[in-house]
Amino acid sequence: MGLFNILGKNSAKNEAATVANPEAPLNDRIKTLLNSSNVILFMKGSADAPMCGFSARVVEVLNHQGTEFKTFDILSDSEIRQGVKEYSNWPTYPQLYVKGKLVGGCDIIMELAESGELTEVLKA
Repeated sequence: MGLFNILGKNSAKNEAATVANPEAPLNDRIKTLLNSSNVILFMKGSADAPMCGFSARVVEVLNHQGTEFKTFDILSDSEIRQGVKEYSNWPTYPQLYVKGKLVGGCDIIMELAESGELTEVLKA
């Protein structure tokens, strides 16, 4: 069963909350995760301890934006890791979702941040 790491603005530490019944069908679990927060990042590791540079960069950008977001460690649940790739038709991680819609991976998030568009996307 996966864990969410819940981050608030300027949060000093993550609080873990268990969600998504592991007995539920995979698409229902994914939808539960997507609906659990306006902004959710599927990533390797946690916001406090990213397990790859791409995940760390997206967390840094979101923190710089002052965005409240949740993270899901895809390394903690292989079904979710594979299922989200299929659900989004996006082959790599991290994946950022705003209000249940895929925004993109690290490169897209970085481009949006550099252009100033990310602020508007996160408000959507």
